[in-house]
Amino acid sequence: MPPRPYILAETNWKTVKETPYEVVVLPWGATEAHNYHLPYGTDNFQCDYVAAESARIAWEKGAKVVVLPTIPFGVNTGQLDITLDINMMPSTQMAILKDVVDVLARQGIPKLVILNGHGGNNFQQMLRELQALYPTVFLCTIHWFRVIDGRNYFDDPGDHAGAMETSAMMHIAPDWVLDLSEAGDGSSKPFKIKGFQEGWAWAQREWSKVTADTGVGNPYESTPEKGKRYLDVVTEKIGGFLVELSAADAKNMYE
Repeated sequence: MPPRPYILAETNWKTVKETPYEVVVLPWGATEAHNYHLPYGTDNFQCDYVAAESARIAWEKGAKVVVLPTIPFGVNTGQLDITLDINMMPSTQMAILKDVVDVLARQGIPKLVILNGHGGNNFQQMLRELQALYPTVFLCTIHWFRVIDGRNYFDDPGDHAGAMETSAMMHIAPDWVLDLSEAGDGSSKPFKIKGFQEGWAWAQREWSKVTADTGVGNPYESTPEKGKRYLDVVTEKIGGFLVELSAADAKNMYE
């Protein structure tokens, strides 16, 4: 397969120096257990796929977009006792992100999208701070797994390694998904306090106390066909967003 000009890791200086990129996409995942049947790199593989397919769609419509390599470590402070769940503190993420934005500002690239693939990551406050420091770069973030309501495609999408993520991985990397007979049922314990259950109060979950198999959500309805249908809609929507963002005047973003 020839190098894709919208994937930075595959392309070259000859292409890059001749391309007026408008939008940089930075996928950000995590390395963590996903029930018994999915690989530790699930969030990263999904980010890679969604970023690349969305960028392809945008590129073919004329958008000058480029995808950076996925950052493979996320905030896993609730899973420090789960073997080889690799935690990256938010302060470390901020330092990395600041360096990336600094490069874009120096080089005159006007827009950055963080494509987030891990529920423990939250970049909004970081972007508030960095936007004040780097006003020439428009900063935004997308949680790819929230773009489309999974309940339209799955009876129970699940929260972590459930039907949505399992189906997605069955489509993206089927050889890395164990047979569902190997999977746990993803049952989990909710908080006892009503405010946390209803979602208007928040506290970090202690993962090993919440779930026995590290999953939250039953994966048993998963199929690769469901994964493809869901991902096709997600990437089409994100691709359209990248087209709009590429064409937009970063100094005039409001109607």
